[in-house]
Amino acid sequence: MTEFASLLAFSAWPVIAAPFVGSFLGVVVSRARAPRRILFGRSACEHCGATLGPRDLVPVLSWLAARGRCRYCHAPLGLFYPGIELAALAIALWSAALTSGWLVWASCLLGWLLVALAAIDFRHFLLPDFLTLPLLAAGLAIAALLEPEGLSAHVVGALAGLLFVVLIRQGYWLLRRREGIGLGDAKLLAAAGAWVSWEGLPSVVLIAAVAALAGALLRRYRGGSISLTDRVPFGAALCLGTWIVWLYGPVGIG
Repeated sequence: MTEFASLLAFSAWPVIAAPFVGSFLGVVVSRARAPRRILFGRSACEHCGATLGPRDLVPVLSWLAARGRCRYCHAPLGLFYPGIELAALAIALWSAALTSGWLVWASCLLGWLLVALAAIDFRHFLLPDFLTLPLLAAGLAIAALLEPEGLSAHVVGALAGLLFVVLIRQGYWLLRRREGIGLGDAKLLAAAGAWVSWEGLPSVVLIAAVAALAGALLRRYRGGSISLTDRVPFGAALCLGTWIVWLYGPVGIG
């Protein structure tokens, strides 16, 4: 019983930390184009520039207490920050429900980084190296801890993910003489391969393709246009695919 209680408490810590992690992820996303400001910039209102104090930075609660407005200039703050804080909490709860022990923390690390990458891709069509490369390294390190004898499959997965996107990128350039997919997607898919190995990589791509197509159809249904020249945040779809395959394994066919 004592061992079970200790295990439960260990799994609970990521859930407790999640909203605060989500608050930091919001800063990462909003400052992705100026990463030095992530660690050294002070939190301030985007509208009036007022420096935010501790009472303004309590995850979700500060937003609710201020009724979604800046306490200084009363400008609407939008749903981004409480949204990403709740998303980080959802990742932690999801991880705690499906994994145990130190894998809860590993899953949270993956999920939180994927949330940040997806949000940045939606906002800026950017997948920054300061997130994708550590995610790649972490995937290989966790694979080595979890299943040392199977590490080679994860190394192959990382290389295959990188090569797959690079080949598509090159082929698209030869056909249309313009960039069709960014190298950030290549590094992200390499990171996905590091986490789920080469066996899970086809499922990541399949889920991402279906999600991206569903997003395009939804946009069309809501009155938007679809063309071959439209930019698509495919990295966000890859993030979804990576998360699903990590937790549930490759898609079964047949």
